[in-house]
Amino acid sequence: MMYLENNYENKVALVLEGGAMRGLYTAGVLDVFMANNIKIDTIFGVSAGALFGINYKSGQIGRALRYNLKYAHDKRYMGMYSLLTTGDVMNRDFCFNKLVYELDPLDFETFNSTNVEFYAVVTNVETGKAEYIEISDARRDMEYLRASGSMPFVSNLVEIRGNKYLDGAVSDPIPFKKALYMGYRKIIVVQTRPAGFIKSKSRLPFGLVYQKYPEFVKTAKHAYINYNETLDLIKKYENDGKIIVLRPSETIKMRRIEKNLNKLQAIYSVGIKDCNNKLSRIKKYIDE
Repeated sequence: MMYLENNYENKVALVLEGGAMRGLYTAGVLDVFMANNIKIDTIFGVSAGALFGINYKSGQIGRALRYNLKYAHDKRYMGMYSLLTTGDVMNRDFCFNKLVYELDPLDFETFNSTNVEFYAVVTNVETGKAEYIEISDARRDMEYLRASGSMPFVSNLVEIRGNKYLDGAVSDPIPFKKALYMGYRKIIVVQTRPAGFIKSKSRLPFGLVYQKYPEFVKTAKHAYINYNETLDLIKKYENDGKIIVLRPSETIKMRRIEKNLNKLQAIYSVGIKDCNNKLSRIKKYIDE
């Protein structure tokens, strides 16, 4: 593994896995961080990790859980109605306009002024490669956040400045290697799968649906290999005591677009519990 020479060595990076509504586990972890004034220098968020992770930079405890519980059964939010009427399972107008500006507004001023670097991972469908977009202005860069969470098969391609994007999890589901490559030595990883999880080869018809984008198809077909290799690398660093990893201590079966309010609350509560259990260790690790 090569490392860039920079000034990140003494800073703390937070790596946030995606996982659709399993990402409420991450929301619970981040709410504990905020409640206990845990300072992070840089966040690498992918898919749900990016969409829920923005609340740390905007300092809004409880926001992710609140709007998901409130709007889970609203057909304007996400689900089959949105998919059939717009081509996006996450309704673009509701999620990235009405929600963030009116119904449960993101604190854009705090987000933009907080001294936390925030990178959203997207997959360029033409190159098949991950891109790490620094989100410094949430209003200006909202489309990159949308692209990061735009799941294949249930989302339209997101075109930004001539490039076409989909879910960052296809190319880099847990951007741990990116944090290492940039030179971070203190890294906290938040996974949304329990210990022992191994990703299987996808049977989804990427080649049929995305035949115009052969590099994307190649990346998607090998995504499970990349994921499992990243898990092995994370485990090695964790066993060596070099990083801290939070992952669900309980298995809660959830659909990607989960609408069961009890399950949404439950996975969030597990995140709260797991983070509180490691809180003293996290504080010590950051202060070392």
